[in-house]
Amino acid sequence: MKKALSLLLALAMSLGMLGASALAEDVSPQEESAVQAPSVWAYDALADAYAMGMLDDNYTSYIQSPVTADQLGKLTGVVADKLALLELPENELAPYELVIDTTRGGVMSALYQEAAAYSLPGIEADPAMYLTQLGVVKGDQNGSLHTDRVCTFQEAMVMAERLVLAVYDLCDAGSRGLLWKATNGDNTLYLLGTIHVDRSNVYPLHKSLRDAVAASQEVVFEVDFSDAEDMAAYQAMMVYSDGTGLKDHVSPELYADTVAVCAQLGMTEEQVNAYKPWVLLFTFNNLLSQDDTTSANAMAIDMYLTSAAGNAGKTIGAVETAVFQGAIFDGLSDEYQTEGLAAYVAMMKSALSGEAAGTGDDQAVQDAVAQQDAVMGAMMEAWKNRDVDAFNAVFDKAAILESSDEMNAKLFTERDPHMIEAAAGYLEREGKNTFFLAVGAGHMVDPGGIVGGLRDLGYTVDLVK
Repeated sequence: MKKALSLLLALAMSLGMLGASALAEDVSPQEESAVQAPSVWAYDALADAYAMGMLDDNYTSYIQSPVTADQLGKLTGVVADKLALLELPENELAPYELVIDTTRGGVMSALYQEAAAYSLPGIEADPAMYLTQLGVVKGDQNGSLHTDRVCTFQEAMVMAERLVLAVYDLCDAGSRGLLWKATNGDNTLYLLGTIHVDRSNVYPLHKSLRDAVAASQEVVFEVDFSDAEDMAAYQAMMVYSDGTGLKDHVSPELYADTVAVCAQLGMTEEQVNAYKPWVLLFTFNNLLSQDDTTSANAMAIDMYLTSAAGNAGKTIGAVETAVFQGAIFDGLSDEYQTEGLAAYVAMMKSALSGEAAGTGDDQAVQDAVAQQDAVMGAMMEAWKNRDVDAFNAVFDKAAILESSDEMNAKLFTERDPHMIEAAAGYLEREGKNTFFLAVGAGHMVDPGGIVGGLRDLGYTVDLVK
């Protein structure tokens, strides 16, 4: 079980591909005539709305349609859940008598009602005035809010997303992330150490982090997920191409256990047999890193930032390729991959069973699952609070680098110098520029991390306050 915990710490902090689904999905194309594209004015709300669970993968089939009562209920439910996390004082004023329906005015009333449960500045105003003051509704060029008109899902979604962000910003709340600012003359480079998961109620992000992305002309990741050729080549690496399958590379017992676990995840034996051990290990790591706050969308931080930057029209860059990262896994010894897969299969069996802890090996496995959840939770809390010391106390990069684990050199020792060089390159660009670099937090911290490496090169690097 130590193998599994070591992999958790290393993978979650180092590989951008953990932000994407390891397994290819079969998606049936929608009828072209049924596709409803979001309006340009709504683009900047899509990433947050999706990350918070306000819409799903099929949103292009309904985003421009009139909002239904059920959809409105789900939107207000998300708003209620997010505001409850702030633990604000309750509003003791008598509530307005509100008409809630699926007109624009009715949607405003429904959203206002969630905010009015708390003692917020200006909450004594009527719904339209309060939401206008917060910037949640803006009206048309003549200032009309069209309260009597039927509300589309898109309009309701944007109002809900803006309300959550506005209240969080008012309360100086949201996940701050491990964010530094490096400068060199007229050049600025924001440095975000990410954790490649979606858990611990990580969304929404703090305004300081969102503003840093908005201020940047180019947002750079480990991998550019929009590079179709690179992603196709990466997917080809995931499966056997020599006529063999997983069953030819692992023991019959491990194969049977892997098939059984994957069956509970909706995979057929044929699908399982096609994948290499590292792909399945990768998938199980992702699943075990989630918690009960992870929505069906499971939008890892890297994927959220990619979406937000892309929707804002930012240039997307990358310091590595998916193929390069895939080669790290593909190059691991058969013994290492098999041992890692066995550890994660055991943990998945325990997590999926839901049974109480037993004795001996069963107890050890369940203890490992609990320890993994605790470690990931502690790292996420440090990340959300922008507490570098607390993060380092859990992650302990020095101990990881000193271990004999064959993957650690591939994840950090062989990659950190290139990332430092790439970061310095952005700071040396001609002219006045602002860039944003988001890579695994393990690459940011010492020993050997980007923050310390840039300081050693003479650049000014400060934690964003």
